[in-house]
Amino acid sequence: MFQFTEDCILGNERIDGEHRHLFELLNEGMDLARNNYIQDRYADIKRLLDELDEYAEQHFTYEEEYMQKIRDPELILQRTQHQLFRDKVRGWFFTDINDAEEQQRVLADIMAYLARWLYHHIISSDVMIGKLPPLEEWMLKENPCEFSDEYRTGIDFIDEEHEELFRITDKAYKCLKEDSGYDTYDEILSILQELRDYTQRHFKDEEAYMERIHYEGLPAQQRAHEGFIDKISNIDMDSIDGDPKVYLQSLIEFLLGWLINHILYTDMKIPNEF
Repeated sequence: MFQFTEDCILGNERIDGEHRHLFELLNEGMDLARNNYIQDRYADIKRLLDELDEYAEQHFTYEEEYMQKIRDPELILQRTQHQLFRDKVRGWFFTDINDAEEQQRVLADIMAYLARWLYHHIISSDVMIGKLPPLEEWMLKENPCEFSDEYRTGIDFIDEEHEELFRITDKAYKCLKEDSGYDTYDEILSILQELRDYTQRHFKDEEAYMERIHYEGLPAQQRAHEGFIDKISNIDMDSIDGDPKVYLQSLIEFLLGWLINHILYTDMKIPNEF
């Protein structure tokens, strides 16, 4: 059973209630998939898909309107992810689920996708809603990518690696602001590769430390880390190719938003036991 735990709570009553309902739908689907006494699951699968489609329309519409109202810096990325969810659900409507084997395959596909969505979207993205300062406040700084003392956890190796992540983000920021002669598309790809490689190293180091000190917040940290890696590993290359500057702007928004939120609200809780 998938449980709606404290690390899933945003503090917005309606959004939290709708997220809780999605957990319930996933658990209903799991029960359906495991019930060997039902020979024909056609009607149940259709009902589940209808509920998911309705959930997507109502929940995403409200969530995006709320994010727009509070000028949340992740709105653009959220809209893209929401549309991918809608497309995935609607794609299942066109599958032939008259056959029992196909019913089982589709159910397994739905369950795997929803489980991934719960932990990679709700926990890694939605929990940030309403917790970040509007992007305009960051961009008013002379250099919004500067690593300042407010981001220091007091754990030396973590602070050093965080500073390096800010440095890589700063490369993207300078690429956006400077009218340089190099190919912006190639530069973005280089920055993304450097970011993926270094982030994976940092998360590995950070999780090893938390495991060594038996930190109870490790599972939540691991899920957040997985969500971040998943995002930067599934970049829409067409968006980069279409307008590199516009894409780079949204990339910087995401990187700054995630880094600042994760450090201030999550990493600051890690005990310093050196």
